[in-house]
Amino acid sequence: MKKMRLLSLIIGFLGLILIGLFGYYQYNVMPVDNSSDALIEVVIPSGMSTSNIAKTLKDKNLIRSDFFFKVYLKLNNVGNLKAATYNLSKNMSLDEIVNILVGGTIDNSDVINLTFKEGETIKDYATMIEENTNISASDFLTTVNDEAYLTTLINDYWFLTEDILNPDIYYSLEGYLAPDTYQFQKSNLTVDTIVRKLLDEEGKKLASYKEILESNNIHDIITLASMAELEGVTDEDRKLIVSVFNNRLALGMNLGSDVTTYYAFNEEMDRDLTSEMFNTYNPYNTRSSEMAGRLPVGPICNPSISAIIAALEPAKSDYLYFVADKNRKVYFTKNMAEHEAKVQELKENGDWIW
Repeated sequence: MKKMRLLSLIIGFLGLILIGLFGYYQYNVMPVDNSSDALIEVVIPSGMSTSNIAKTLKDKNLIRSDFFFKVYLKLNNVGNLKAATYNLSKNMSLDEIVNILVGGTIDNSDVINLTFKEGETIKDYATMIEENTNISASDFLTTVNDEAYLTTLINDYWFLTEDILNPDIYYSLEGYLAPDTYQFQKSNLTVDTIVRKLLDEEGKKLASYKEILESNNIHDIITLASMAELEGVTDEDRKLIVSVFNNRLALGMNLGSDVTTYYAFNEEMDRDLTSEMFNTYNPYNTRSSEMAGRLPVGPICNPSISAIIAALEPAKSDYLYFVADKNRKVYFTKNMAEHEAKVQELKENGDWIW
């Protein structure tokens, strides 16, 4: 009887070990990240050892364990991994990665990477899409401004509100398309596929700030962030810039931000603005006296997450003015006299941007 119990314990123990080993095996052959399809370049030169190949893949976070990778190759009697330059992604299983390395090639003929840059506008994005896909800029812009389509998106994404339907807004999704590099299948690529991929990423980036965003006006936060994106370079500057805007709003002053005037009149940032532009009312133009105490009607670019954080967590200051030199260093002042003195100093030192 004791022998039977002992045998049962041994069998049970061995069973647990086998289950554990099976679970360990399954875990390590799974993709590292099913949600990430970005291509990662992996260069395997001629003569690279299996250990170094395993380390390279692990360093790029394409496999879960370099030790298991080597075990897997032995268990499956795999050898002769071919030297080549590969484009792999984290959503590939270990089986897929090994098969690619054995074959020495990967077919990326239907794959395209599109880079949406921080601080660029939807018009910039539309132009880039037209240059790299079969989707025209006009088709993209028409779709993203279609009210029925926008209503569907508002229902699907918590951070999109009916504020984006304001008829004075040039492009309703301006500010909400997350800048990043994305991978798409070229065949059957649609505007909706692109838009939803960028909005999905925006949702991920904003998820940690959902509570505070929903307790404020999300549209105003994204608008402030878009201004800070273009006015500043460093996170510290952007937080101070937002503090200046908040201080001016509290006092009923106009924000006086040139970048909003450029956007209002569809001017390139390297061109001079005129006094007529500054004085002309436009719901984007914060240089206009009629915009006193008001934000632009909507975002003026697609900001980075760091700019959005700056809008959510601005510095506390008593600054009311700022000016940047030709190297984009930003100077903050408390009153008009200090501001004018700083501008004069920059001009005298040859650092004035204009």
